[in-house]
Amino acid sequence: MAKAPLIEIKNLHAEIDGQPILRGLDLTINEGETHALMGPNGSGKSTLSNVIMGHPAYEVTEGQIIFRGEDITEAEPDERAKAGIFLAFQYPTSIPGVSMGNFLLASVKAVRGADNVKPLPFRKELMSTMEELGIARDFARRYVNDGFSGGEKKRCEILQMALLKPSLALLDETDSGLDIDALKVVSEGVTKQMKERPEMASLVITHYQRLLNHIKPDFVHVLVSGKIVQSGGPEVALQLEEHGYDELIKKYGVESAETANV
Repeated sequence: MAKAPLIEIKNLHAEIDGQPILRGLDLTINEGETHALMGPNGSGKSTLSNVIMGHPAYEVTEGQIIFRGEDITEAEPDERAKAGIFLAFQYPTSIPGVSMGNFLLASVKAVRGADNVKPLPFRKELMSTMEELGIARDFARRYVNDGFSGGEKKRCEILQMALLKPSLALLDETDSGLDIDALKVVSEGVTKQMKERPEMASLVITHYQRLLNHIKPDFVHVLVSGKIVQSGGPEVALQLEEHGYDELIKKYGVESAETANV
């Protein structure tokens, strides 16, 4: 039985402050699939995740984002979250003074609806989920990402993902800033969610093959200068690890100044 398309990105062009970043990107992800997106610095990887999530700083100038058959190109970020899209940030924000427990309760209420979430059952769900992910109970009392290590910040996001139960998880450089041990712990948390919810699709954005040793993709895509220039199976990541991006940049790249810091 063929899998149904979950998200279809068609001829997507996007810019920030008048600077073009995405230049005609096409990508379809079906339910239950894990896709990896790789590419050099400035290729537009993080821009793509932000545009899918509806970040207001980015303007879509052409193309469509279709999620579950509905055009969400102009939808607000909260509407996309309620529809089932989740973004794990490359650099999670600290929120001093707000406990993880209260933050997660507010997040789940926003997505599921306040009337559908009661504090006591939610606390039991939170404690159970933290135990499953190997997270200490006192984690819920700490302020959001305040003084967290890189690994703790990423585990916090995996905890959010487990509670929000998205249909599509966008993991923007989850391996950023992690040592080998932290990478393994975080990857195990992500993989556990994928196994428990096989209908969930994932887009894993990374520079390096090392993350894909732990999170096994069905498909690997290479992004250069705002367009996907190569797609295939896991072997694509191995080829990039061996040969790098230089040849692809020479063939498909534009001046690096045009796509810096994206």
